[in-house]
Amino acid sequence: MNVAKPPGTMLGHPKGLFLLFTTELWERFSYYAMRAILVLYLVDQVNHQGGGGLGWTQADALSLYGTFTALVYLTPLFGGWLADNILGQRKSIYIGGALMAAGQFLLAAPHEWVPGSATMVFYIGLGTLIIGNGLFKPNISTMVGDLYEEGDHRRDGAFTIFYMGINLGAALSGFVVAWAYTSFGHNAIVDGKEVFINNWQAGFFCAGVGMVISLIIQFMFAQKLLGDIGTVPAAKLEKQKAAESGQVRKEPLTKVERDRIKVIMIMGLFTIIFWAGFEQAGGLMNLFTNDFTDRMIGGWEVPTTYFQSLNAIFIVIFAPVIASIWIRLGKNEPNSPVKFALGLFLLAVGFLFMIGAVLQMDGDANAKSSMWWLVGAYFFHTMGELCLSPIGLSMVTKLAPLRIASLMMGAWFLFIAAANKIGGVVGSFIGHGGEKEEQLANAMSIFAGIAITAAISGVILYFMADKLVDWMHGAEDSTHHNEEQALEEEIAVTAEHEAIRR
Repeated sequence: MNVAKPPGTMLGHPKGLFLLFTTELWERFSYYAMRAILVLYLVDQVNHQGGGGLGWTQADALSLYGTFTALVYLTPLFGGWLADNILGQRKSIYIGGALMAAGQFLLAAPHEWVPGSATMVFYIGLGTLIIGNGLFKPNISTMVGDLYEEGDHRRDGAFTIFYMGINLGAALSGFVVAWAYTSFGHNAIVDGKEVFINNWQAGFFCAGVGMVISLIIQFMFAQKLLGDIGTVPAAKLEKQKAAESGQVRKEPLTKVERDRIKVIMIMGLFTIIFWAGFEQAGGLMNLFTNDFTDRMIGGWEVPTTYFQSLNAIFIVIFAPVIASIWIRLGKNEPNSPVKFALGLFLLAVGFLFMIGAVLQMDGDANAKSSMWWLVGAYFFHTMGELCLSPIGLSMVTKLAPLRIASLMMGAWFLFIAAANKIGGVVGSFIGHGGEKEEQLANAMSIFAGIAITAAISGVILYFMADKLVDWMHGAEDSTHHNEEQALEEEIAVTAEHEAIRR
């Protein structure tokens, strides 16, 4: 894009990178703080057992959670189009950020402020948040790339730095939101017993403050540190260039291109299975942590939302390790379908830990399972994510015909959106407010079902791998100058594509 880029660097990168790093850090803090308590707020009773939530059944809450996370991946398709064709990235970020902040504060509205309308206000807030996310999410990552000219070797490192901001915000969110809803909670007498009422609205308010900080930082420093980047809709410039050069033409897909698209579609089906299981983290596994896990260390109870930070922490620690393993395998590095299969196997292993947690309780809903089962599950799920998520997005960029690359990436995100909705439906099989023993038995069936499905899918994909590679027609072939450079490139690719997904 022909836009003015401000001079000045920090640590060898444009100063604008660190503005975008900070903006995204606080935006992801806001999103993951809300995500960590959404289901907990929905199922917490209004006037029973010390609750201050909406009193939904677990099944209804998990179903809504699936719909919400599905729309989080669907709306960026429209948000990206609006930014490219009408608004420009900068305006999209401002509008999207403002809507997200408004949505968080609507969720934070105390029930007594809107007597009888708490659920309606909740839906309005959630809808506003989803629309804002659609405008914000796709454009902040794109602006990172626009800081650099084509071929600039610093671009890969920039996404690594940006990616660390994403996961730092995600990791902090679980800790801070737990402080908020516990510190502003209070004791009350319910049914003759003194109970502690969590202040979920304080958690949502905290998330809203994070979004406001993100907006203020962007608004104050964007022009100075980003120049004109993101002010002009990109597609308009590209169309104008194409028209001036006379390059606008349509060509039919070749056999090679059709084969490659088949690979994307087939791999998309397997990615649905993975993410439908993985996204139980914020839904069913979150409820299991809250209701059935012994979270006591000494005399201190670990807040439920702390476990929501484990994925981000594990990613920061182990992403370079996984990238290093692929490179050091050299010619023995698995191809993309085999890495996908490995990701599915690791997901299954993670759910074996959840099965272990249920078995430890031996059918007694009053017992509590060890929190280390959860730590193990989140660890293996994260390892599976690192084998599958960046590989999948990278594969789409390699296989999609250039003239429909954006369409194919959009289709890939539709697979993830479908996975999130399916994951919510699967989690909802825990039941509609039945006895705790029944819920525990249902949770066991769900964990076992996901583990078996993931393992069988991994086996099928492993044996399909050679055929899929044939249909790629050489797209998997690559060479590296040396091991050090290859490792840097692999870490950067992991960072870039994980940044896009998260």
